[in-house]
Amino acid sequence: MNVAVKVFDEMPVRDVVAWTALVIGYVQNGESEMGLECISEMYRIGHDSQKPNARTLEGGFLACGNLGDLVSGRCLHGLVVKNGIGCLFDIQSSVFAMYCKCGVPREAYQSFSEVINKDLLSWTSMIGVYARFGMMSDCVRFFWEMLENQVSPDGMVIGCILSGFGNSMDVYGGKAFHGLIIRRHYLPDEMVDNSLLSMYCKFGMLSFAERLFQRSQGSIECWNFMIVGYGRIGKNVKCIQLFREMQYLGIRSESVGIVSAIASCGQLGEINLGRSIHCNVIKGFVDETKSVTNSLIEMYGKCDKMNVSWRIFNRSERDVILWNTLISAHIHVKHYEEAINLFDIMIMEDQNPNTATLVVVLSACSYLAFLEKGERVHRYINEKGFKLNLPLGTALIDMYAKCGQLEKSREVFDSMMEKDVICWNAMISGYGMNGYAESAIEIFNLMEESNVKPNEITFLSLLSACAHAGLVEEGKNLFAKMQSYSVKPNLKHYTCMVDLLGRSCNLEEAEELVLSMPIPPDGGVWGALLSACKTHNQIEMGIRIGKNAIDSEPENDGYYIMVANMYSSIGRWDEAENVRRTMKDRCLMGKKAGWSMV
Repeated sequence: MNVAVKVFDEMPVRDVVAWTALVIGYVQNGESEMGLECISEMYRIGHDSQKPNARTLEGGFLACGNLGDLVSGRCLHGLVVKNGIGCLFDIQSSVFAMYCKCGVPREAYQSFSEVINKDLLSWTSMIGVYARFGMMSDCVRFFWEMLENQVSPDGMVIGCILSGFGNSMDVYGGKAFHGLIIRRHYLPDEMVDNSLLSMYCKFGMLSFAERLFQRSQGSIECWNFMIVGYGRIGKNVKCIQLFREMQYLGIRSESVGIVSAIASCGQLGEINLGRSIHCNVIKGFVDETKSVTNSLIEMYGKCDKMNVSWRIFNRSERDVILWNTLISAHIHVKHYEEAINLFDIMIMEDQNPNTATLVVVLSACSYLAFLEKGERVHRYINEKGFKLNLPLGTALIDMYAKCGQLEKSREVFDSMMEKDVICWNAMISGYGMNGYAESAIEIFNLMEESNVKPNEITFLSLLSACAHAGLVEEGKNLFAKMQSYSVKPNLKHYTCMVDLLGRSCNLEEAEELVLSMPIPPDGGVWGALLSACKTHNQIEMGIRIGKNAIDSEPENDGYYIMVANMYSSIGRWDEAENVRRTMKDRCLMGKKAGWSMV
């Protein structure tokens, strides 16, 4: 391109043909900005022989599309309309392609409507831009219109629609469109097979994906889709097994598959397999991308090998994502102070943290109840003009609540224009953990008025708050209200209710609740009732409940000790000794003797 520019500069007379060749050359060589500058220069010169023609402007539209420069694209569009060449087929196609690449469905559709001869490429571009934004009903409508216009679909357009269903998580629509493909007997196509496999992996429907994978030719894309799919739904063993099989067959994995395999190693604590993947990265058998580097830092952090994480970090090109990964790794292994210190180092090195950085650091402050540092982070947020979005606002609410600063927590909460269920839960939990059950219920009432649907965590926080505050009737009402929101109580909810009733000496009612549970009670439920029996000196009932607690959790020596002590308190020494003997047999170590340093 440099030679072409030199020749152009040496030309004594430059006409529109020479300018157009230069513009197209820049665009085709990935220098779209320079192509647009050439068009601007042509207009600045103003000579008729050097004004852009239709071919020049086609290059300009292509440059705008490549850059995603919607403003310049609209200017050029206005120009062709003004010059009267907007009705030319090539110009119409170029304008349409530009709007599609810039990702503006409405304007893309208007341009599409003006194209007279709509070929398969035009329909594919139109469907593709709508699929990118998850507007799947429109995609399907365009697909039917395309068929009505006697344009036969290929793998590309079908793949675009399937990818759109997968990205928008429209399970019903995706399965229905798959059925349409089968009923219409469209010829098998590798692109369609890959798109189907990818869609079902994104849906988490790996049973469907497995059947497709078995009948496919086993392309690299298919292997990687399956590995990523297993990792996404937490089937880490399957993810690693498939990755190892892929390596055994000599199929080179893409970075997305490597990242999923490394992440699965971290989840399972499979440090040796993680190291073997790392070795392949070092040897060059797999590509080392930023995402692979981040996943290695995270994996070693989860396996408590922070020294290795640090070595990888120090030899890598540091960006904000890398910093965030290392900070998060420290938090995972409960090195909260080190995580906060890393944030300070990051600022000193003039690295600009993003919202994710601030959320992670605020979580470390929350764990330590480090108010001073949390306030400094809050000041930094205000000074740098960060928008108080949902994750950042929720992190601040949680941090202040865990530091006991409920007024500041409520101030942040009230300042947020948008609140989701996680934000409401943080405020409810904050009041509850600090002993303000009435305020927690007040926030819940406001939550109901705002039409945000509460979830399991909402009710768990409320029931826990009521239990600690002794608000029996309020707790009962909230427990009953769960059904109206289609929230099924789990073991933790029942444990809170038993604790609430037990603290208020409603032991019979608590036992009735346990016996009526639709799910088998665990040791936590029986243990809460057993503790209540001990507190209120209900010995006979406590012994009966204690047997159930022991049966549900036979290795918990605390239950044996409580039951044995209850027997001893009423003089039934033989039974007490039998319980202790059983404890020694089942728990091996038995009750440890106390000791003193005196």
